[in-house]
Order: sequence, then structure tokens, then C-alpha cells
Amino acid sequence: MNGRLQPGFEAVADAFADNFEQHGEVGAACAVYHRGHPVVDIWGGHADAQRQRPWQEDTIVLVFSAAKGPTATCINQLVEAGQLDIDLPIGDYWPEFACNGKEAITTRQVLSHQAGLAAVEGDLSLEQVLAWDPVIAAIAAQAPNWVPGSQHGYHARSFGWILGEVLRRITGVSFGQYLAEHIARPLGLRYWVGLPAQELPYCAQLVPPADGGDSLAQLLGADSLTVRVMSGPSGLFAYNQMWNRPEVLAAEMPSSNGVGDARSLARHYAALIAEVDGVRLLGAPQLALACEQQVRGPDAVIFHETCFGLGYGLQPSLAPGAGPRCFGHPGAGGSLAFADPDAELGFAYAMNAMQFNPEGDPRSLALVSALYGCL
Repeated sequence: MNGRLQPGFEAVADAFADNFEQHGEVGAACAVYHRGHPVVDIWGGHADAQRQRPWQEDTIVLVFSAAKGPTATCINQLVEAGQLDIDLPIGDYWPEFACNGKEAITTRQVLSHQAGLAAVEGDLSLEQVLAWDPVIAAIAAQAPNWVPGSQHGYHARSFGWILGEVLRRITGVSFGQYLAEHIARPLGLRYWVGLPAQELPYCAQLVPPADGGDSLAQLLGADSLTVRVMSGPSGLFAYNQMWNRPEVLAAEMPSSNGVGDARSLARHYAALIAEVDGVRLLGAPQLALACEQQVRGPDAVIFHETCFGLGYGLQPSLAPGAGPRCFGHPGAGGSLAFADPDAELGFAYAMNAMQFNPEGDPRSLALVSALYGCL
């Protein structure tokens, strides 16, 4: 293990080391900001399945849906600037969207997973999905999976495409461009949606689960809504080696393929609750609105309880053991990033060995427990 620790946070490093001994960690990083300053920045293990490439200070990794947090920040910036009214129909910004029962769907409903567009319909190739415009056209043409607003269910990938297209219609730039200009550059983050080719050598190799997530399809059936959402569109996105392909990392999927390091995600969350080196990403009034609970209860897609604000996951379903007002987002296989405004924390954990545990990932649980024990 390598990195930097402020005195008093040694227990986080101990828990991090234990994850390699007890929980099958391959390579990982953990970072914590406290009161606007870095107090934990540690990394260790290997950046490849063969354990030949040590995880370095500049290693980056795919964080899956932990990307939804920075994506929500981008959208909330538009709201704060008066460029987006989340209670207007999306069709006011994206006219092609307003058809087939989607005429009244609002951005608020997408941010809180109530839009009924969890599964993207249509027969799409991987090349079409990665190209942006074809998958956007498919979403614009389809009917909802349920009556919008009648329930909430996790929009695993469509969340990012819909919000990204709304942002593009308003700003005239792609989501990845907006993120770079308004989030990453001001804070000096190494975090991207649409990984530049020159950064690919720094990217850790994902180590997917042995079954690639196929057990879910076997349990529920390939045509179930859950499987169509989690493997879609067109069954292209099982949790397997395809996520290591350069063209997948280079595409813009604002809900699913953020690539960066733990310190950047922790710094992003720290800059939401306070100034970090003179930068604050959202003002306190907009952040308060973003963290107001929109939905809570059994999720129509992933079944267990979820709770969402305006794009951010909220407690009690975000990070067991963390503070009650935390907001952020986990990612498939184990990654987790959040802020705690009461404890004045920005936390992030990123790793390459994907694990799925219905009781919660023991690696992030241990890190969060250790962190709060240090306060």
C-alpha cells in the first residue's frame, strides 16, 4: 500500500489493507477529504488481473454508476444557472422526445428514476450505442416501460443518455465536454466521461465476476425488465471483459462509464459541500434542493429499497454506516463515492475487482466504518 494519511486516520489504511487480505481485492484506491482538505489518499494492489502492473498514484479505473454523482452535479449546475427547469416537459428542450406517452415526462422524473424509461427499447448494435445519436433516437422513439411518475425503478444506463441529451440541447456541447470544462478542469480532476486516448495506458483493467452477471438472467429470465435494464440496450452490456475495450471507455455514457481516480471523486464531493481551493461546484441553496428526497421505497427494477434526490442517491440506501444526510452514488461491482455535509466529508473508493454481494460490499463497508470511527 502507498499514499498519504493525516494523523488520526490510520484506521482507514488498516481497513484498506485488510480488504486485500480478507476480501479478494486486486487493486484499489481510497480517498477522503475532511473540511475541504485531503486526509486520506491511498492505493495498492495491481491494475491487472495477472497482477503484473502495480496500481500507481496515477492509475485510473472505470467506476460504473458512481459516474451518476458527477452527472447529477452537471445537471444541477444548469438548474442553478437558470438554464434548465426540471419541471418542464423534456420535450420543451428535446422536441423529438415528446411522443408515445413521453410528452409530460420531466427532468425531475429522470433524475429520480420515475420516468419509466429504465429499459431502452430497440435493436441496437454496440457501435450504434457508443455513437450516441442512435441510442438517443431510440429513446426518443420508444414508449415508457411504466406510466411515468407511478413508481420508481433504477434507470441504470438511460439516466445518463437522457440527461446528457438534455444538457447537449441546452448548452450545445457534449456531456463529456461540459464535464471537463465545468467540473474537472476547475478542480484539477482526473475524471472523464469519454476517456481520451492518451489516458488509456493509465487505466486499470477491470476484473469482472466469473459469471459476467449471467446468474441474474438465469434467475429472472432474459426478457424480465430487470435483466433488460441491467444488460441493455439489446443485451450488449453484461459485466464482462467488454468494459475493458478502448472504444467502450472512449464513448460517452454519463451514467455508466466514468473513468477516474478516487481522489478526484472525493474532491468532487468535497467541493459540493464547501470550497476546495477556491472552487465550489454548487451553491448551498441548489445543493439543498438536490438532496431533497424525491422517492424512497422498493425499486421496480432492482427490488430492494432505493432513495433518490435530484440525481444523487440518498440514505438509508446509499452507504450503510455513513451519516444520515449523505448523498452520492455507488457503482456496480463495488465503487462508492459520497459527501457527508454534517461530518464535512468527501469519500471515494474505486477498485478493479468487481464483486456483487446482496448484503453490501464488505470492502466499502469496512472503509466507511473505519472512517467514521476516526471522527
